[in-house]
Amino acid sequence: MPGPAVIYKLTRIVSQGRAAGLASALGVNLGSVFHVVAAVAGLSLVLASSAAAYTTLQWLGVIYLAWIGYRTIRTDDSVFTTPQIEPRSLRRIFFQGMLVNILNPKVAIFFLAFLPQFVDQSSLRPALQTFLLGMTLVTIGLISDSVYAVAGGRLSQVFERRQGAARTTRITAGSAYLTLAAFAAVGTIDR
Repeated sequence: MPGPAVIYKLTRIVSQGRAAGLASALGVNLGSVFHVVAAVAGLSLVLASSAAAYTTLQWLGVIYLAWIGYRTIRTDDSVFTTPQIEPRSLRRIFFQGMLVNILNPKVAIFFLAFLPQFVDQSSLRPALQTFLLGMTLVTIGLISDSVYAVAGGRLSQVFERRQGAARTTRITAGSAYLTLAAFAAVGTIDR
């Protein structure tokens, strides 16, 4: 099952088009930069070793995803059919994407587990190597996400032309967030 960041980007692309997809991709990947810096600073290690910190971050993520799902379902259909998106809306999409990724503890654990495998610990600057490797990964992610946003923008145009598509898109997107929040909550409880 795709994670919160993938679902967030896809729903933004399909419901609001290319510009929203690019804003969400940029936000999500900036959230990854946060985790790269946290891994370099050793903060991810604290998260990995503290069950309470990990669980707290998971619950914050669950609450945030549920809030996005609720807001998406309750939004007026015109938001999903407006071809010109206000700059403030793009800013909100960007920050939501960033929060979706920052509040996902699995991203922190990924960077903590993945990056050190490729760093020469005997070198004079393992932190710099970790940072550069993490930023390379973020850059690759941003490029691929941007390609998806541009291609997905075409799909949003198809939805825009169909009567009733805005409501269907809104309810589907909101339901996807709520479902993801439910799965995340179950995963948090099982932990």
